[in-house]
Amino acid sequence: MKTTKYYIAAITAYTVWGFFSLVLKPIHDYPALDILFYRVFSCSILMLLITFLFKRKALQETLNIFKGLSSSEKKKAVLLNIGGSFFLMANWFTFIYVMNHVSVKATSLAYLVCPILTTLLAFFILKEKLEKTQWLAVGLSIFGCLLLSYADIMDMFFSIIIGLTYASYLVSQRVNKGFDRFIVLTFHITLAAICLFPFYPEYSGPIPTEFKFYFCIETIAIAFTIIPLFLNLYALSGINSSTVGMLLNINPMIAFLLANFVYHEKISALQISAYGIIFIAVLVFNSNHIFAIKQKYILSSKDSQ
Repeated sequence: MKTTKYYIAAITAYTVWGFFSLVLKPIHDYPALDILFYRVFSCSILMLLITFLFKRKALQETLNIFKGLSSSEKKKAVLLNIGGSFFLMANWFTFIYVMNHVSVKATSLAYLVCPILTTLLAFFILKEKLEKTQWLAVGLSIFGCLLLSYADIMDMFFSIIIGLTYASYLVSQRVNKGFDRFIVLTFHITLAAICLFPFYPEYSGPIPTEFKFYFCIETIAIAFTIIPLFLNLYALSGINSSTVGMLLNINPMIAFLLANFVYHEKISALQISAYGIIFIAVLVFNSNHIFAIKQKYILSSKDSQ
């Protein structure tokens, strides 16, 4: 039951991301790369300000911890954090590219493929053990994704590329322990901003002048980037990356419901069936924890009587 707070953190992060379209749709007329540039730059500036104004003690402690590591541990920490920043940046780049040049459906499918890839990477690289019911859940997820990609195999190909970058981020950060999570995230995003900055003059459009654009960008930066990514890293400090990855399915399922009920996009019976199977897979994968919560509730109710 000590892991409940980590489950709540992951569920909260992916629930928030599920509503991303609500703040992204109002600025859909702006180039996707401009949204990416301003999102990353805003996140970096905000996080650096918070760090130097309110987290200086945590920053100093993180630096002291790093200095106290052996040379091999320092090398590992540097590689994990640079790698984490690279995977995060690669995920954003591939997401934008596929959305602009392939299809929106492929980007949605990517975050259904990602949990499967995360689970497999965690099993083979981190040696995370899975129970039979969890393997069943992985099988159900694969079946659901195959149903969604039935009409276009290329969508599945590009979805795997996007999903693999974020799955790699999750797995790499599972073993990136010992440092303050906010400082780690600040490093990841700031390094991404530094890498993106040289491309800004060449690939950005005219400087936006609408208040709506900057309001949405700051909302995206705070509510849909910094907070959920921090919760994501926090969840990884307490539960397996395969579990965190499987909970990621919450994101596209909420997006699917918004597409149907808010944006009135056409939804087929096949899509409904596929998402239903994936939802069942999430419940099956986390059934042990769900039953543990239920058992604790029953016992506490009996004790109170």
